[in-house]
Amino acid sequence: MVFSSIPFLFFFLPLCLVLYYGISCPAKHIPGVPCRISSIKCPSLISLRNGILLVFSLIFYAWGEPVYILLMLFASAVDFANGLLMERFGNTKGKRQLFLACSIVVNLSMLAFFKYADFAVGTVNALFGTAFPLPHIGLPIGISFFTFQTMSYIIDLYRKEVPTEHSYLTYLTYVSMFPQLVAGPIVRFSTVNQELRQRTVSRDGFQGGLFRLMQGLFKKVLIANQMGLLWEEIRMLEPGQASVATCWLGAAAFTLQLYFDFSAYSDMAIGMGWMLGFHFPENFRYPLWAVSVTDFWRRWHISLSSWFRDYVYIPLGGNRRGVKRHLFNMGAVWFLTGLWHGAAWNFVLWGLYYGVLLTLEKYIWGEKLKLLPSLFGHLYTIAIVVTGFVLFVFDDMQLLGSYLCSMFKIAGNAWWGTEFFWYLGNYGMLLLAALLLALPVYPWLCRKYEKLGNSKKALCSLLSLIGYLGLFLLTTACLVNDSYNPFLYFRF
Repeated sequence: MVFSSIPFLFFFLPLCLVLYYGISCPAKHIPGVPCRISSIKCPSLISLRNGILLVFSLIFYAWGEPVYILLMLFASAVDFANGLLMERFGNTKGKRQLFLACSIVVNLSMLAFFKYADFAVGTVNALFGTAFPLPHIGLPIGISFFTFQTMSYIIDLYRKEVPTEHSYLTYLTYVSMFPQLVAGPIVRFSTVNQELRQRTVSRDGFQGGLFRLMQGLFKKVLIANQMGLLWEEIRMLEPGQASVATCWLGAAAFTLQLYFDFSAYSDMAIGMGWMLGFHFPENFRYPLWAVSVTDFWRRWHISLSSWFRDYVYIPLGGNRRGVKRHLFNMGAVWFLTGLWHGAAWNFVLWGLYYGVLLTLEKYIWGEKLKLLPSLFGHLYTIAIVVTGFVLFVFDDMQLLGSYLCSMFKIAGNAWWGTEFFWYLGNYGMLLLAALLLALPVYPWLCRKYEKLGNSKKALCSLLSLIGYLGLFLLTTACLVNDSYNPFLYFRF
C-alpha cells in the first residue's frame, strides 16, 4: 500500500483517523468530560490510541508483504530485549558492549542477507569467474529504514542518551508507525519518546498536518510522476541520438523526479505525524537551493546524513585525528552511504563521488567558493548534483558511460537538437512549476502573508483553500487514471 493510492487516501487513512479519535478515555477523570482530540494526556487513552496505531501500522506493512512483517517483529524484539538486558545486567561497560554488539550484528546480518546477498554473490562471480547461483532473495520494503531506526535506539541506550523502554508494544509502535515506516524520515527514539506517552493535537495542528499531507500528494502525483515520464522518454533514446542539451534535460528531469518523489513522501509522513500527534524531523530543506555540495548534504535526506554523522563518522574520529584519518573516515562513510541506497556498484560510485567532492571542498576550494557570488555556487552545485544522479540511476555501467559521454559531448553528438525543443514545448510549463517549487518560494510567500492585514489574510486563506481543493480533485483524477506509482525510495 502506498500513500498516493485510492485505497490508502479514501479508506485506510480515514478509517484509522475515525477509530483513533473516535474512542474516549475508559476512565473519565471528570464525569461527563471524555478525553478528546484537543487533550490526549490520559494514560489509558494513550494506550488505546497507540494500540490502534500499531494495528493499522502492521496492516499497512503486511498489505504488500505479509511474510516480512515477521522480520520487522523479530528485529524489534531483538533490540527491545537487548535494551532490557543492558539495563538489568549492564552494570559494566563490557556487558553493555556485548548487548550492543548482539543487536548490531543481528540487524546488520538481516540487512546484509536480504539486501546484499545477490550483490555479493554476483561480485564474487565477476571477480573470480565462478558461477555460484544468485539466491534471488526478495527485498523487504523499508528494511534499510527500520533497521537503522532500531539500531539508533540501542546505540543511544548504550550511550545513556535515552531511557530504556519497558513496553514492547510501545517500542513496536515506535518502530512500525506507518507514516514513516517504509521510507523515513529515520526517526530516533528520543524524538518521539515523550509523545508515545503524552501528546496533544490542536485543531490548527491537525489542519496543518492535513495540508502538509496534501502538499506531498500534489508533489508526488502532479510533479514527480510527470518528471518521471520526461526522464523515461529521454532515457529510451539511442546512445548518441540525443543532443548534449537533451541529455542534461533528462538528467535534470530525473533529479527533479527523485527530489519531489522523496520529499513528497517525507511531507506526507510528517503531515500524518502531526495529525496523529507526533512531530517527525524534517528531511529536506530545499536542497536544490544549496550553494555548495556541503550545503546540499545539510539539506538533502537530513535524517540519513545525520544518522551516519552521529553513529559512524563521529565514532570513527570525524576530523579530529589528522588529515589521513579524516580521509579514511570520509571514504568509509560515503562508501556506506552509497551502499545503503542500493546493492549495486553504481550506488557505491555515487557515494564515493560525493565523498571526494566533499573532501575537495573542505581542503582545496571550499573557502574560495564562499568568496564567489552565490549564483555561481548555485550553478556549481546543481551541475554536480545532476551529474551525480546519473551515477545513481544507471546500474548498467555501459549505459552509464554512454549517457555521461553524451552529456559531456565525448560521444560526438550535437549540442542542440530538435528533440530538445520538442521536450521543452511539451514539458516546459511543468519544468517551470517544478523549478519554482524546488526553490524557497513558499517560505517567502508565508513571510509576506504574515505581514498582511486580517481582511487580506482571510482572502488569501480562502483562495488557498480553493486552490487546495482544486488540486486535490485533479490529483484524485490522476490517481484514478494512472496505474501503480510507488515511491522511488521504497526499493531502498
